[in-house]
Amino acid sequence: MHDQPKYPKGFSHFGYVDPTAPKGGTLRLAATQGTFDSLNPFIFKGQAAEGWRLVFEALTKRSQDEPFSLYGLVAESIDMDPSRRSIAFTLHPDARFADGEPITAEVLLWSWQTLRDKGRPNHRLYYRQVARTAVDGRTVTFHLGSGENRELPLLMAFMPILPKHWFEANGFERTTLDAIPGSGPYRVAELEQGRTITYARRADYWGRDLAVNRGDNNFDRITYEFFRDQTARFEALKGGLYDVRFELDPALWAEGYDFPAVRDGELKKLELPLERPVGMRGLVFNSRRALFADIRVRKALGLAFDFDWINRNLFHGSYARNVSYFQNSDLAAKGAPSEAEQALLKPFAGQIQAAVFGPAVAPPDAEGRNGLRRNLRKAQKLLAEAGWTVGKDQVLRNAEGAAFAFEILLHDPTDEKVALNFARGLKRLGIEATARTVDPSQYERRRQSFDYDMIVNHWYQSLSPGSEQWYYWGQAAADQPGSRNYAGVSLPAVDAMVGALTAATSRGELQTAARALDRVLRASHLVVPLYWQPTTRMAVSAALRRPPVVPVYGPLLTSWWREQE
Repeated sequence: MHDQPKYPKGFSHFGYVDPTAPKGGTLRLAATQGTFDSLNPFIFKGQAAEGWRLVFEALTKRSQDEPFSLYGLVAESIDMDPSRRSIAFTLHPDARFADGEPITAEVLLWSWQTLRDKGRPNHRLYYRQVARTAVDGRTVTFHLGSGENRELPLLMAFMPILPKHWFEANGFERTTLDAIPGSGPYRVAELEQGRTITYARRADYWGRDLAVNRGDNNFDRITYEFFRDQTARFEALKGGLYDVRFELDPALWAEGYDFPAVRDGELKKLELPLERPVGMRGLVFNSRRALFADIRVRKALGLAFDFDWINRNLFHGSYARNVSYFQNSDLAAKGAPSEAEQALLKPFAGQIQAAVFGPAVAPPDAEGRNGLRRNLRKAQKLLAEAGWTVGKDQVLRNAEGAAFAFEILLHDPTDEKVALNFARGLKRLGIEATARTVDPSQYERRRQSFDYDMIVNHWYQSLSPGSEQWYYWGQAAADQPGSRNYAGVSLPAVDAMVGALTAATSRGELQTAARALDRVLRASHLVVPLYWQPTTRMAVSAALRRPPVVPVYGPLLTSWWREQE
């Protein structure tokens, strides 16, 4: 994306794999989602089965130890115009789908057109920016217009390749549990709808000897087990039903791992350094709702969240507070804006919060004697300014007499105790907040249609944020069902900062634009920031082995292997 890629032409393998790792065995995983009803991950309908990226490939493969660098996979070679107005892909002559059908220029063009017209919202957003195409044998050139979106060539290189022949025979816009032949290293071998799916490594995989794949895809079979709730998932780990668990609950990490498999050494606890950005996790206000349209109301509710008490009493003090939308990276805003940041922000001085031009906004601190009480007094003042006052019945009401009440929609029961504690703090302001946990499929339907007052969401970030920020914060995505603009952000200043970010020509320009964007989002009080864990905590089967280097984006499980008996 910026500067030069780490690996030179002719490199033998990525630095975070072991090229001599043995092949074989089974990796058993617990799915992070509760269920699935489709093997088609490219459409809005249905819940696609976890692990689908094992089956389908893109033109390129991403390096896991660089901010954003891509290396040829289905594309044997890539030629990008320095102005980034075009990019050409020459397809690998050996590239094949699992059923033997070759990947041709016609297949590539059909994949692009289909995803552009019928794919998920993010695909439609990216791929419709192509102005025209040209074909010369195995080479397809995409002309990208002005070149203002400098990430667009890389997004084209990241485009998944679809089996045209299969979708034309079976239909693209429908869910299916029939195995779709991808060009990737695995195929669907077995499944039980909503419960388990197994992927088998293909002996005939066309790309097994490529440098980008050497030391990767080591397991013969990868199985995902699906569990309806967190309790069942953890009990399954204790029973030895799967091999790896990323532990996000610090209380469970501290107190819940005293069981036979750990005591006997069959399961080991690992804490690995966390070098990747963690983004923003928070309680998200749906600002489309009149209740949360006023920034003073959103700011007031944030004052009622007692992070310090929650962290100390519920999580053994192991969390850090989320502050930035680019947390744990050099893209997070700090202190007062630089001259370069001010140059981006000043044209919007009359449209954005004055706080944007001061020290970067941070969540309120409730530490110290009567800290929460002080915050609640500030909250009462803000609510009064917004037209909300507490009556004799201790209920907060507006001028029309309507009570301030809302629902916190959840799908993960582990979030309930945080939501309930927040609700207790709001009760002191006269606000009635109720936490409601629903099944994952209902939650996803409501989230995609923005049918909620408040949800918990985690916007993950990379070291090279780009066009996905339009999907997170852009005005065009605010009312687009299925987008990730869950807060309903619709600010010209945000669009301008995202535009500057995607047009950045250097790492320095990217940092400036990301920090300016971070300032505007933080000053808009779109979420009640939650927390993040400074290390990666894992429970791992003692039979698994891993390369000595952990990539910057975290453990790559497909590069691990099982010790041979």
